[in-house]
Amino acid sequence: MQVNENIHARGAQFAIEGFVANGFEPVLRAFGDNFRQEEEIGAGCSVVIDGKTVVDLWGGWRDGAMTTGWDAHSTVCMMSVAKGITGIAFNMLVDRGLIDIDRPVADYWPEFGQNGKEKILVRWLLDHRAAIPVLTDDPMYPGGMFDREAYVKALEVQTPLWQPGTRAAYHVHNQGYLLGEVMRRVSGLTVGPFLRREIAQPLGAEYWIGGMSAAEQATVAEIMPNMNARLFAAKDVELTADPEWTGEVLRPLAFRQNPDEPWHVTLNKPLWREVEIASGNGHGNARGVARIYGAVVDPGEIDGLTLLSRDGLERMIEEQHNQTELLQERPYHQALGVLLNTPEAVYMGPNPRSFGHHGIGGSIGFGDPDARIGFSYCCNKLHSVGDNGPRARRLIDALYSAL
Repeated sequence: MQVNENIHARGAQFAIEGFVANGFEPVLRAFGDNFRQEEEIGAGCSVVIDGKTVVDLWGGWRDGAMTTGWDAHSTVCMMSVAKGITGIAFNMLVDRGLIDIDRPVADYWPEFGQNGKEKILVRWLLDHRAAIPVLTDDPMYPGGMFDREAYVKALEVQTPLWQPGTRAAYHVHNQGYLLGEVMRRVSGLTVGPFLRREIAQPLGAEYWIGGMSAAEQATVAEIMPNMNARLFAAKDVELTADPEWTGEVLRPLAFRQNPDEPWHVTLNKPLWREVEIASGNGHGNARGVARIYGAVVDPGEIDGLTLLSRDGLERMIEEQHNQTELLQERPYHQALGVLLNTPEAVYMGPNPRSFGHHGIGGSIGFGDPDARIGFSYCCNKLHSVGDNGPRARRLIDALYSAL
């Protein structure tokens, strides 16, 4: 059924529009409850099952001042949801036989093989065990994150902080640059252009990692970071000669290359949408991300497109480890470039084989390979809790209650 209703909550009015197939009304109620019960400003939720869209909802406001409504084509920075999309893109090249994840990174990127990184495997870039989650040898400068080529050179000279292949630590920004450079060496394209050509355009998915035109940026909602979130609240530290690599030390180091300005400024400037930061600056909407995951779990069912073979999908979602990673100090069931369902950190419903990635503040995209579901939720008012939050959980639970 078509949806067009207004919700009055918290002294404001929120318009909700879209579509839900018969039987999926619980998702509509949950979407409305997020405005009634949480601090939702603008959001979207979409579900694809067996290649067909059964939920496509959007509503609220694109800006904190509540002057511009969230419409069907509104997009937002979904933060580390980009890691899952980047992981899918990278695994497509693995599936095509262009990358062997058990070869050293230096086989594809010779300049990487220095200062103790000669034997780091491609596999460890995908599962956060490469031991270079932050830059310490060449910490660059405020704003250096916007210079992809300089960042790549800083990664080339970086020394591993511990024995690679052992402890996992969330490579907040670094993973995207690492995977993107390997992709460039074997395909000629970094993540953003590959995503546009091989995934987003064929699927008609509104999702980009960098390279956004002025017209594409015109749909972007204001992102409102919650500065109580652990990563945003990290305080700088002085490094000792032989530091203990705890989360308290690693978290601020991960952001030394950010511009010297408030987070809400960085995340809402045009440059943030134009450069490629493949671990964190993907912009899109729930419809686009759900279509991508729907195409992965059901090859050929959306516009005849196969992103990964069945074998490629199973390879990607094979668990690599279940560690409490060092940087955010979160337990993750970690696969190759994507997370597996880890309810205490990233909730993806009842199936332990569900895979995807969340973004700081609440957005998420995931696929359930057994129920053949592609799911996504996005928001512009971020929360501060350590997992993917009550809003996504309410929608996910409503979805599975309707199956």
